[in-house]
Amino acid sequence: MDEIIRLEGLTKVYKKTPVVDSFNISIKKGHIYGLIGPNGAGKTTIMKMMAGLVEPTEGTIELFGSKENIQRSRSRMSFMIEAPYLDGSMTARENMELIRYTRGVADKNRIEEILEFVGLDKEDKKKAKKFSLGMKQRLGLGMALLSSPEIMILDEPINGLDPQGIVEIRHLLRKLCDESGVTILISSHILSELAELCDDFAIIDKGKLIEDLSKEELKQKCMNYLSVSTDDNNRLTTVLEQNLGIKGYKVFPDDEVRIYEGIENIVRISKGITDSGLVLTRLAQEGESLEEFYLSRVSADEDAKGVR
Repeated sequence: MDEIIRLEGLTKVYKKTPVVDSFNISIKKGHIYGLIGPNGAGKTTIMKMMAGLVEPTEGTIELFGSKENIQRSRSRMSFMIEAPYLDGSMTARENMELIRYTRGVADKNRIEEILEFVGLDKEDKKKAKKFSLGMKQRLGLGMALLSSPEIMILDEPINGLDPQGIVEIRHLLRKLCDESGVTILISSHILSELAELCDDFAIIDKGKLIEDLSKEELKQKCMNYLSVSTDDNNRLTTVLEQNLGIKGYKVFPDDEVRIYEGIENIVRISKGITDSGLVLTRLAQEGESLEEFYLSRVSADEDAKGVR
């Protein structure tokens, strides 16, 4: 079985407002899939629907190749949504023991294996309330791993961590995927944090899927855009949309327009602009950073035009 998760038309409406709007993704077994979007984009709601904490308004969730017996399928998964639940008065080992009883894990040795895996096996006496944020996140991951899940759903597990903490979590997750074949869906609002970790990416904004692409496709897209300036950039946007049928662009300060769509045909774009009577003052193929790519596709700026 190649695809282990499939979401089709997944929708959640609160008070007539769609928080998640006809969302579709497919995730391959053994991949780490990054769900990326600004705060409030609908990432957590998607994960809550997958966990059974929120009922979808419309759409289907397919797990392990089946839309039936979803609750049974969820028993083969683990979820860390919003923040791991830890008892601050207990040690890491005591927290793990509590989860072992709750999840019905018979093998006591499993706790020691996981504590060593997440690097908390030496923390015998320190209470969880005294843990750093990175230690708490690692313990949360350990608790999620206790039942040997085939799929892990992780909501913002690197949010608020310092650079060292991000590296630690990234190495742990990559090791899980590569050595144990665990499939991971992980969310974040910062593309650069997941760029080195994930195999595939979905960019979501206002509940809608904006981009769905592999790491290779992401790198390729970040390499290329056309930087264009003319003697009248206000009219340029009209020419792009009405004359050339280009919607994938964004207006930047300093009289720059970046075109992300159809840039393999520079001659067509150049001719279309000059045929409209505009004077080209700049036309260059350039690249952008991961952050610039991400921001160009989400509506962080309500007044921005182009890709949304």
